Amino acid sequence: MIKIRTNKLVVLVATSILGSAMAPVFAETNTEFVQSVVDEKTKYLMDKYDIPGMSVAITVDGKQYFYNYGMADKERNQPVSENTIFELGSISKTFTATLAGYAQGQGNLSLDDKVEKHIPALQDSRVGEMKLIHLATYTAGGLPLQFPDEVTNQVEMLQYYNAWTPKFSPGKYRQYSNPSIGFYGHIAALSMNSDYSELMENTILPKLNMASTFINVPDDKLEDYAFGYNSNGDAVRVNPGILDAEAYGVKSTSSDMINYVESNLGVVSLDKDIANALNSTHIGYYKTSTFTQALGWEAYAYPVTLDTLLEGNSTDTILNPKPVESQNYAESLPKSVWVNKTGSTGGFGAYVAYIPEEKAGIVILANKNYPNSERVTAAFDILESIL
Repeated sequence: MIKIRTNKLVVLVATSILGSAMAPVFAETNTEFVQSVVDEKTKYLMDKYDIPGMSVAITVDGKQYFYNYGMADKERNQPVSENTIFELGSISKTFTATLAGYAQGQGNLSLDDKVEKHIPALQDSRVGEMKLIHLATYTAGGLPLQFPDEVTNQVEMLQYYNAWTPKFSPGKYRQYSNPSIGFYGHIAALSMNSDYSELMENTILPKLNMASTFINVPDDKLEDYAFGYNSNGDAVRVNPGILDAEAYGVKSTSSDMINYVESNLGVVSLDKDIANALNSTHIGYYKTSTFTQALGWEAYAYPVTLDTLLEGNSTDTILNPKPVESQNYAESLPKSVWVNKTGSTGGFGAYVAYIPEEKAGIVILANKNYPNSERVTAAFDILESIL
C-alpha cells in the first residue's frame, strides 16, 4: 500500500462536464493539479458553511492520497489530519450490514429469517412476522426515520415494535429508517450472542484492519477525536440514543476509511470470512428510480450523472417513501456502479463513494453538518477530475 500526499499521482482525466455522465480517458498528470481541485472544493465548502475542518482521502488503483484542512478542535487549535477521528453518522449502516453479513456467514442468521425467530417477544406482531431483508433495506412497510421521543430504552423499544403497524406491504416501498436497519444490526449481534458494540470493536473492525475506528472512542484516543460544530458554532458530539451504535454510532479517520473503501473495492487482502461479509453487502435487493439498494450501500449504474446522484441523495429520497422493485438478490452488483453513502450527526457531515470498475474511491469528512448535495457534488467533481 502506498500513501502519498502531494507527488507522483497517475490519474485519469474525464472528457465529461459537470452534470453529464463520466466517461474516463486515461492520461497522466501531476498531484499539483489534483490538489488544486481538492483545495478549490474544500475551500468553497468551508467558506460557505463555516466548516472548521475537513479531511479528504482518495484511492486510485491501490494508491492513497490525503488532503487535510482546518481545525479538529478550535479551542485547542488542533489541526485536522488523516488520523483525526470524525463521526460518520449513517455511514455506520454499512458497518452494520458488514457485521450482519459476518453473522450470516457464520450460520447465525439468514436474511429470510423472520424477526420473531431471533426475538420471541415479538411473536404474533407485525414486525415479528417480517423478514430480516426488509429491515436491512428499509422496506419493512414505513418504519420512521427516527424513534419517537418517548422510546428511551430497550423495553420501550420492544413495546414500540410490538405495537407498530405497517403503512405498506413489506418489500413495496423504501422508507429510509434508523429503527429499520438499526434493528437489523441489533438482531445480528443477538444471533451471535454478543453485544453489538463489542462484536464490532473486537471482531469486525480488527478483521478490517481499522485500528482507529470505534463505537466508543477510548481514553487514549480522545486527543484525536474531533469536536463537531452545530449551526450556532457550539462544540458538540453525538448524543446517545436507542440503536445509536447500529444506525449512526461509528467514529473513524480518513486513513481508516480509505482503507475500508479499498477493502470494499477488493484491492487489499482480507481473511475469507470478513471478505465474504463485505461481499454480502454488495448485493442489490431493491431498485428505486435512481439507485439499487444494497445492504448499507446505494449503487448507481456507472457512468452516472451528477443529477442522478443528487436525486438519489436528496432530502426527498431520505424523508419520503419511494416505490421499489425487487431485484434478483442471488447476484452481486456489477463492477460498473457508483456506490455511495452519506452520514450526518449534529456536528459532523460525511460522504463515501467508490467505483469498482475504476478501482477508485473518495472519503470526505467534516466536523460540521452541511447539505448532502454539496458533498455529492464535491466528490463527483473531484473524481471526475481524476477519472
